[in-house]
Amino acid sequence: MPPVSMSKTRETKETKEFITELVKAHGTPLFVISKNKLIEQVNKFKTLMPRVTPFYAVKANPRIEILKIFAQAGLCFDVASQGEMETLINLNVSPERMVFANTSKSPEVLKYAHKNHINLMTFDSEYELYKIAKHAPKSKVLVRIKVPNVGSMVELSIKFGADPSDAIPLLIKAYKLGLKPAGVSFHVGSQCVKIENYIEAFEMASIIYQDAQLKQLSLDTLDIGGGFPIKHYDWEEDNFIKMAPRINKELDRLFNNNIKIISEPGRVLVGNSCTLITQVIAKSIRNNKFWYYLNDGLYGTLSGILFDHCKYQYKTLKTGQPHISTITGPTCDSLDVISYSEDLPELDIGDIIYVENIGAYSIATATNFNSLPLAKVVLA
Repeated sequence: MPPVSMSKTRETKETKEFITELVKAHGTPLFVISKNKLIEQVNKFKTLMPRVTPFYAVKANPRIEILKIFAQAGLCFDVASQGEMETLINLNVSPERMVFANTSKSPEVLKYAHKNHINLMTFDSEYELYKIAKHAPKSKVLVRIKVPNVGSMVELSIKFGADPSDAIPLLIKAYKLGLKPAGVSFHVGSQCVKIENYIEAFEMASIIYQDAQLKQLSLDTLDIGGGFPIKHYDWEEDNFIKMAPRINKELDRLFNNNIKIISEPGRVLVGNSCTLITQVIAKSIRNNKFWYYLNDGLYGTLSGILFDHCKYQYKTLKTGQPHISTITGPTCDSLDVISYSEDLPELDIGDIIYVENIGAYSIATATNFNSLPLAKVVLA
């Protein structure tokens, strides 16, 4: 690991002072949302990928505080449920700023989307087309294809996506049903650090667009999904910054300017924008190792360990000789062990452990198991 710079030392000191003040004011556990970082991430995405219009994936973190900031910033949104649509409509987000990117939609939600003029949506089967044509006629549709997810943290092509060879027949079927075939969508898998996944998906989509042109299908939109990676540890590289130039180059090479390119970023917009602050509420020594019991865990904000296969970096406000320690959540379930091997200084009851870069798929999947309250949300 590289030596810590003086600027990094000052940053760490400021972070500790900031956390201490928050705990004094609000207690713990706390889920801290940084408005400045949210805006920074939106601007970063637009700068790195100027041709791509981002539709924030609401499922990544549907907190109203975040949606308000993104709505005011003029961002578009990827919605997957009626509840997400209703929230955005209540925030005065226009239907043109939404894509209904769920390939398994109920008739009732299709009717709601159609009634509210949310008419850009994805599909991946003939059955879904019949449903859309019946309950949301004249909608614009994107066929979601199955693409490589090798090496991604969460592989999505297992559950979603039509075979690429079926894309043109499905788009023709959409046209015959009175729908408006708009293009292709795909997802390379969540937290994707393998640029080859994107490039291969672009190549597959490009072949479909060429074939569509020969068959006089006028496609105007390409949805490249999400999956862009973030840093979870201080020493990791920012792979998104490394990947973006190559992605831009391949998009320009394969798709002319008449094709509108959209994306569904979630993690890359909110992941690095939030911090969890917890406290040690109990302590023991088991098998010659310190065990620390925190007031948040796998059933709470750290649910991303289970549902998102995520690994986090755990930091403390204390310094001292580190010991290999176990940290657990507060519930009475033995599954609720956060980590069996964290290098931590010896902690006492009341000491702080905090986790940065935890904005995505964390509080969104948290539960009230054992009737324990969720972390208090603070916008800072």
